[in-house]
Formats: sequence, C-alpha cells, structure tokens
Amino acid sequence: MPMTFRNEPFTSFAGETEQEAFRAALRQARAAFGATYAPVVGGERIETGRFAASVNPADRGQIVGQVHQADLALAERAIRTAAEAFGAWRDYSPAARARSLYKAAAILRRRKHEFSAWMVLEAGKTWAEADADTAEAIDFMEFYGREAERLAERQPLARIPGEDNELTYIPLGVGVVIPPWNFPLAILAGMTTAAIVCGNTVVVKPATPTQVVAARFCALLEEAGVPAGVVNYLPGPGSQIGDYLVDHPLTRFVSFTGSREVGLRINERAAVHRPGQKWIKRVVAEMGGKDAIVVDADSDLDAAAAAIAASAFGFAGQKCSACSRAIVLADVYEEVLGKVAAITAGLTLGDPADVHTDVGPVIDDKAFAKIAEYIEIGKGEGRLVAGGSAGDPRGFYLLPTIFADVGRDARLAREEIFGPVLAFLRASTFDEALDIANDTDYGLTGAVFSRSRARLEQAREQFHAGNLYLNRKCTGALVGVHPFGGFNLSGTDSKAGGRDYLLLFSQAKVVSERL
Repeated sequence: MPMTFRNEPFTSFAGETEQEAFRAALRQARAAFGATYAPVVGGERIETGRFAASVNPADRGQIVGQVHQADLALAERAIRTAAEAFGAWRDYSPAARARSLYKAAAILRRRKHEFSAWMVLEAGKTWAEADADTAEAIDFMEFYGREAERLAERQPLARIPGEDNELTYIPLGVGVVIPPWNFPLAILAGMTTAAIVCGNTVVVKPATPTQVVAARFCALLEEAGVPAGVVNYLPGPGSQIGDYLVDHPLTRFVSFTGSREVGLRINERAAVHRPGQKWIKRVVAEMGGKDAIVVDADSDLDAAAAAIAASAFGFAGQKCSACSRAIVLADVYEEVLGKVAAITAGLTLGDPADVHTDVGPVIDDKAFAKIAEYIEIGKGEGRLVAGGSAGDPRGFYLLPTIFADVGRDARLAREEIFGPVLAFLRASTFDEALDIANDTDYGLTGAVFSRSRARLEQAREQFHAGNLYLNRKCTGALVGVHPFGGFNLSGTDSKAGGRDYLLLFSQAKVVSERL
C-alpha cells in the first residue's frame, strides 16, 4: 500500500506562470472542438451515426463535441460485455485493482489543467471550481485504492477454539453508473472507480451536458491499464436507455447522482424483480438538497456573510450542497442581508474561461428556463435585493439573485432550484431557526454560525443534515475529511469519500473451517 492518503492540493492561479499554463490548456481544448466521441464497449469504439452535440454553456454557438448516441441494442451489448468481463476482473487481487486507480490518479495529476480546461468549456466551471473538481477526482482514486487494500486485510473476528473463521469482501457484479453534470469529473471518477476497485464491472451512462469530459475520463482509465469491458462508456438519452439499464436482470447495482425525481424513479424500478434476476438490486443514490446556513446573533457576521455568498453562488449555485436558504436571527437579519448583498454586487458574472470570472453560466437552456421561472416566482414571494435578471445572451447567464423576507412555506424556501438564487428567512429565536432549517424534505448539508458553545452543541444534535458545518461554509467537502451524503430525500446517505463507501459495492462472505 502507498503512503498515507493526502488530499491533492488546489492550484494557485495568482502567478502568471500558472495562469499561462492554464490558458494553454484552454487553447488546446478549443483546438479540439467539434471532434466526435463514440460509445466504447469492450474496448471497441462504436459509431452509431446518431449524434448529440455538447455545447459550451458560456457561448451556446460553440460545439464542444459531437457524441454518438447508444440505443437499446447497444445497451444490451454493454451490459453483457460487462458481465463477461466481470468473470476475469473479480479474480484480480484488490492490490492489483488498486494499482489501476493509482496509475489513473498519476496520469490525471500530470494532465490536471487539461481536464480542468475541458470542464471550463463544457460545464461552465470557473478556473478554481474546475481545478477543485479535478483535485477531488484524484483524491477519490487515491482514497478508494487505499480503502480497497485495507478491506482486503484480514478482518477482525471474535475467535473460538477449534475453528478458523475468515470474513472477506467480494464484488457484487455488473453495475450501472449514472453520474451528474455538475461534477462531471470528480463524481464520475468517484462512482466509477469505487465500483471497479471492489472487483465490479460497470456501464457508465454519462450526463448528457458533459459527455465529452466523461469520454475523456473513460479513455484515461483505459490508458491506466483497466482491462477492456471493465468500464463501458455508453452515452445516450436517459429516456431511451436509462430505464433499460436499470431494469436489466444482469444489473446488480445502480450508482446514481442527480435529481430527486430521477433518483426515486431508479429506486422504484430497481426494486422490481425481473425474470432471470438472482438478486435484490442495490441502489446508491444522492439526490440533492435544500441546504441552509443559520446565523446566530452573536456570530462573526463578516465570516457568515462570506460563507453564505460563497456557498450560494459558487458554480452559479449548481451544487447539491449549495446554500439556498439563509436563516438569520432577527437581531442581525438586516445587517447580514446587507453584507451578503454587498459581496454579491462585487461578483463578476461572465465567461468562466476568464481568470477573473467569479460566476459563470448555468449548464443549459433547460436549467436557464427553470431557474428563470423560480426568479419570477420569487418576485411574488419575497423582496428582490440583488439580481433577478439574465446576463449576456450568448450564454446561459443569470445574475446571482437574492430574495429577502421569504416565508418558510414559500416555494423558494422549499423546492430545490439548483441555480444562483438565495432566499433569506428571518427567525425570532435559535430554536425557530433550527426548526426552519429542518423543515424540508431534504437533509444534505447545513451550516451554523455562532459563538455560543451551547447553541453549537444544540445544532450538532438537532440540525438533521448528513453534513453539518459549524462556523464555515456548507460546500467544499474533502475526500477522506468530510464523507459526503445526506438524509431524507437527499439520498441513501452513501458517504462518498468515507471509509464506509466501498462496502456499498461489496458483499461480505464468511468462511468457517473446523480444525
């Protein structure tokens, strides 16, 4: 096993040398615009002639790539190819499988700016957001490799005379990996490599807006020596091939990150036993949030305001962990609102390819329309303090938007918007603030700012979120440091990046031998 896990450092873009290196990566990626990408099944690139264009959300006239789309016949072939590859891959030692992850992490580390540049251009991430995404992908592979080796060690069992007892973790089989577009490299890498390092094989159905990043990562795994058929890249419309992959009797598990609606549909369909299916399918799902930051009257208001703005408007609010509700004690409500509004006014909305941009576009026309509709709803539910309109029409730009005096039962306070829209809610007491924070179907992240030890301890016990942060922002979980996953309709609390995660892709087998 390699040295102790350490998180990959983020790149500082303060110096001209690093800036120029990143600009060069952007130029290199732009030079490849318009290239075609195809499904890869069993190591074979399969051109279908049915294309979906990947568009730069900062400039909708730019085609990042043309991606061949799979159909049901190819989905069937992918599942059966993965099932065939499983027979050999499961027999690799955990250490050998882990070495594939370490190799992939090393390649990605050397090509860090390259992958980050593609996320700037295909996902609309700013330099810092893209760099953090790439760093997290490296972290997932380094961490899960070590975890696989740890789980392969002799597990502690109570001993009795006359018997030798052993517990080992074995793989499940074929999995369907359905990653999101908002962390098109990190979450894709984490979901995929966690599954394969345990000895499973997978079919990756990438998110439509970021199919190019996914294609490039799957190619990187091939370069790292992952055998053909272990990871099969299958771009295609979820409405056409998604249900088929989930329903297939050879599918043993589904790993999903995305919307609540799709996650519940997957969970429902996976629960149905199909003819020829020998198992109960396992579903690992992360399905969003309606996250809140609570600000106590005695807290550091400058720190709280900075955390709210960063959590609400980083990556244009397109994070399941983003702060969409600021719940502030009445005594400091107007002061905190003013501070957040001032920070928001200083944010630069623009092309994420520019190093000075703070907030880029939302991902596509569908997201733009949905968020714009919520902004119109907000104008009837609260007081518009900042934003409220679109930006440069060349891209999918929306100004960071703040609504004040929003009621706890308003749609703005209850429904996941997944965009740069922040609702301010007033609480008369700390107890009421926690009650409002918990008054949601979700339970992913949250934060509390307070100097009171009693209230921080109260929040530890009563704030029902899978990831609770005290006196810091509610975004930015680090692999190995903040295992990530939520309660209620935020998902299955899978705790990605934690020591429990690989157990979701394994099954424990006990062998007892009488001596």
